[in-house]
Amino acid sequence: MVLPHPPDLQELLPATAEDYLESPVSDGTIEENFEAELGGGCGLEEEEEAVEGEGDDKEGFRDIAKHGIVDIVGDDTCGRKVVVVSACKLPSNKLFNHEKFLKYLMFTLDQYVEQDYSLVYFHHGLNSKNKPPVSWLWSAYKALDRKYKKNLKALYLVHPTNFIRVVYNVFKPAISAKFGRKVLYVNYLHELQQHLPLSQLPIPPRVLQHDQQLLAKLKSPPNKSPSGVAGGGAGVEEKDRPTQQFGVSLQYIKEHNHEDPIPPVLKDCITFLDHPDALETEGLFRRSSSAAVVKGVQEKFNTGQDVDFQLPADVHTAAVIIKTFLRELSEPLLTFDLYDEVLQFQSVSKSERAGNIKQIVLERLPEDNYLVLKFIVNFLSKVMDRSDLNKMTASNLAVVFGPNLVRPRGGHMSLNAIAPINLFVELMLQHHHQIFVL
Repeated sequence: MVLPHPPDLQELLPATAEDYLESPVSDGTIEENFEAELGGGCGLEEEEEAVEGEGDDKEGFRDIAKHGIVDIVGDDTCGRKVVVVSACKLPSNKLFNHEKFLKYLMFTLDQYVEQDYSLVYFHHGLNSKNKPPVSWLWSAYKALDRKYKKNLKALYLVHPTNFIRVVYNVFKPAISAKFGRKVLYVNYLHELQQHLPLSQLPIPPRVLQHDQQLLAKLKSPPNKSPSGVAGGGAGVEEKDRPTQQFGVSLQYIKEHNHEDPIPPVLKDCITFLDHPDALETEGLFRRSSSAAVVKGVQEKFNTGQDVDFQLPADVHTAAVIIKTFLRELSEPLLTFDLYDEVLQFQSVSKSERAGNIKQIVLERLPEDNYLVLKFIVNFLSKVMDRSDLNKMTASNLAVVFGPNLVRPRGGHMSLNAIAPINLFVELMLQHHHQIFVL
């Protein structure tokens, strides 16, 4: 298929912007006046020299990565990895190599596109000084081919403006109907919270401030949730239920589980998945599930009800529940105290890495954390044994589980932290027989 050349954007811009639509996750756009709304730009210090050189690995992209334009965070409510792009972090066009940024974006996505993922684009902060040319946007759309679009399950355009609508209309002839259905316009952050836990997202302060300004203009602002975010949902979860599994500590679960350190939710899910038909499912732990189904299963576990998983329909749901449980622990399984140590793992010589992991796991982890981790890793070893069928090697499992096993206090993990965490988990899985000896 030959894609048409995009027309000049200025010829397509309407004389007046459309009214702001207030329906949740609508197809509306925000009335836009870049310079008036954004004033002096994003507050980033401009670089003194233009980007120089090319690179095809992480080191080669250091000058791009330092801006923090792209982030990878935990899973959404469907169990999908979340890629976040923040327009307000784009530096001046005069000082930024957009072609290299596209390569960096592809390099980053390449690590995740084999599994289901979502993308959040914070549009606020794009102005005449940092806005990429339409020709570059067209090149980016063509470069991000089916490989990148296939497993993209949702593209959230947050605080969209007339510019977004016009660009979408320019590209619409080349956009498939299937891809078009993945695009969701989000006018306010509380609408995004219906799909993603906002506490996980590295939302730039300017975006938060802009959202508050938009809400202040509403005649009937939405109610604040207990977390302080407008429109925060159904209320506070009961944390004092003795059967509670999600969002509490391992110690809490143990105290209400006859002193058994293995949480019932993990036992039930792993017992169900420890079956040839489940273990051999291609994309196990990579695929997502229905957010409504996941929420319903969580509620059953939290209230002590029996969950009747069925093969093969519930394989991916059970897998998502395991990831969700680990992600929502009040403290990660590998503990906050070990976060910095894991980040330094790449500096350990290759010959000493397995021994380093063994020391951390056996000597630094609390006993209950060790037992739970061993329980999970023993199961994942069975998944790896069938990687010829399920495609889940130690490396692929590390990409899925790494950020759910290790995270910093505060929850926001930089993109630079992903590589050492994934490497640590990958080698832990590869050498599990030598590490989990007690």
